[in-house]
Amino acid sequence: MKTILCYGDSNTWGYDPATRERFPRDVRWPGVLRRTLGDGYWVIEEGLNGRTTVWDDPIEGYKNGHTYLIPCLETHKPLDLVVIMLGTNDLKARFSVSAYDIAESVGVLVRDVQQSGVGPQGRAPQVLLIAPPPVARLSEFAEMFAGAEDKSRRLAPHFRRVAEAHGCALLDAAEVVVCSDLDGIHLEADQHAKLGQAVAARVRELLGS
Repeated sequence: MKTILCYGDSNTWGYDPATRERFPRDVRWPGVLRRTLGDGYWVIEEGLNGRTTVWDDPIEGYKNGHTYLIPCLETHKPLDLVVIMLGTNDLKARFSVSAYDIAESVGVLVRDVQQSGVGPQGRAPQVLLIAPPPVARLSEFAEMFAGAEDKSRRLAPHFRRVAEAHGCALLDAAEVVVCSDLDGIHLEADQHAKLGQAVAARVRELLGS
């Protein structure tokens, strides 16, 4: 049994941009991943609304993905693969960080996974880094994410650079999905399906079919 941890934000949690509720388990992309992979794989969902890469959120609190990462890895070990999809919340105007620094921040998480020893026999798990899709037309989140549209389009090249530097796999979500024009941030159900299937294909490449 191969164990996969999906570590992300509201798009991993399954936020529905139409209802503002949570998509059912079989609709959100980790659920699609689980169903597509079938027997022989165990998929763990670790999505949190508002989660950042390394930043403490002075308004929402308890969103720092770096602070929680090691306890999370230790809780679920042994892990064969950790899928990291973070960076969108770092685009919030309150953090004032560049696309370069967002990628460097997610690199900190990749490094910690690779040095964690939470894989089988105390080895490091593999890492699949997902560059989040660019922000679409913002509506209710426009002021919170002021300036995010242009910055989000610069994330993928920096994520690719970081993935190459750390020797981990990369999936550019922009090649697969688009954010909803309902709020500009979240994925609709059909996009969850596409992402889950794309991640499943990469997982099979990394861990075997």
